Amino acid sequence: MTIKHTDIFIVGAGPVGLLCAYLAELSGLKTIIIDKSKGPLEVGRADALNARTLQLLEVADLFKELYPLGLPCNTSSVWQNGEFISRQSSWWNELEGCFHKHFLMLGQAYVEKLLDKKLSSIGASVLRKTTIENIQATPNSCISRLSNGDIITSDYVIGADGSRSFIRNHFNIPFEITRPQIVWAVIDAVFETDFKRVPEIIVFQSETSDVAWIPREGNIDRFYIRMDRKDFTMEEAMERINIAMTPHTISIKELVWFSQFSVKESVAETFLIDNRIILAGDACHIHSVNGGQGLNTGLADAFNLIWKLKMIKHYGANKNLLLSYESERKPVALSVIQSSGELVRSTKFSDTGTHAKDYVKIVEKRAGNITGMGIRYGNSGLTGTRVYDITIKQGKTSTRLYSLLNYTKFTLLYFGNEKIDLELPEYIQLIQIHSSKLNMEYWTNDNSYKNQAIIVRPDSYIASVSASSEVHTLLSAFIEKYSKIEHSISIS
Repeated sequence: MTIKHTDIFIVGAGPVGLLCAYLAELSGLKTIIIDKSKGPLEVGRADALNARTLQLLEVADLFKELYPLGLPCNTSSVWQNGEFISRQSSWWNELEGCFHKHFLMLGQAYVEKLLDKKLSSIGASVLRKTTIENIQATPNSCISRLSNGDIITSDYVIGADGSRSFIRNHFNIPFEITRPQIVWAVIDAVFETDFKRVPEIIVFQSETSDVAWIPREGNIDRFYIRMDRKDFTMEEAMERINIAMTPHTISIKELVWFSQFSVKESVAETFLIDNRIILAGDACHIHSVNGGQGLNTGLADAFNLIWKLKMIKHYGANKNLLLSYESERKPVALSVIQSSGELVRSTKFSDTGTHAKDYVKIVEKRAGNITGMGIRYGNSGLTGTRVYDITIKQGKTSTRLYSLLNYTKFTLLYFGNEKIDLELPEYIQLIQIHSSKLNMEYWTNDNSYKNQAIIVRPDSYIASVSASSEVHTLLSAFIEKYSKIEHSISIS
């Protein structure tokens, strides 16, 4: 038996657990992460990163490696009887302060493999083929016993161990599941068809909108097929696709992945146990895949959580800062269930018989969730909103604001031409942005934040704002009180 100590012990090396470990190590927190699997995911599961996730990946220096691997997609179309009916993308085109107005269609395996490689390169590899057998929370630490006999003591435990979470079940956290009796088949493959392959999501209108074609990276595509029973074969699923695509036909040239899933919806009663044990991702919220929100919501959990643990551990922030993780993320999870639930039910129930059109209208209505860009922490003003990704220039060179942000620090954005002299704690970086070209200083002609001072959280939401002339007062109040702010959330 070996006893090891770490800052954060993470159970589950799916994308959420891996991202928690990566962000923690980036932030100077030591981690141990375990998983029962033998390696990162190879095929299947989630298939899209939304616009907000792409912004967050930029802040964590992951964007450049992932983005070229995927397929941008921001259009949904409806087809019926082999005929084009309509095409929509307005909810993407209308986004403000966003450069990547689309999904990046990219399999979950790519995210897991990149994060796994990053952790291995810094000596924080996942302990594979290992499970947790017991966990105890004490006033000062958490004590976990592993299947290999090792004991892990840690300041915090993150349960990112999926919908059947050992952590959640061990502490008897209520997780009441709703099952709307909707069963889907999912097929990833290289297909042969006389229907022109296009980089957009296609919903086929029939008696129900039970078939959706999802473009993917490389030469593969995905089909979702509503079956409403568990005893079906892949051949039966393909038959249903061909019915929906009539008069066109389609067949599988090379199968990559075939699976089925029953729609389940739930949010854990609490995400925190004794302010030391934390649930993230599917361990605390599950829902339909419709709208592509599962992976994106889980990754956003990680971005919201880790900087708060860093501030408590390294800078003595009020421990109640951790409470804001649940108060901010639980309402998001509930809103995701509402939006994905409305979408999945529309595939089966329609008063007018226009299932596919109904589906696309719901996408437009729920675009704040689906794009990720409508989520905010706070109910009014700029505080709690995502900071816009605006064009920033330095001399004649153009860059974007998000390329200047850093997940390991808060950022004080000072929009003004006056020279300022500030003493900043090491966890805040200063970026001054002038309103006109000045030597090699940063400047912009974007007026979104003209003459304002803005403190941006590590997860790129606005923590506090004032007129630029009041920057000293803003900074003093923030340093003293930021961890005590009461948080609320709304979705626009």
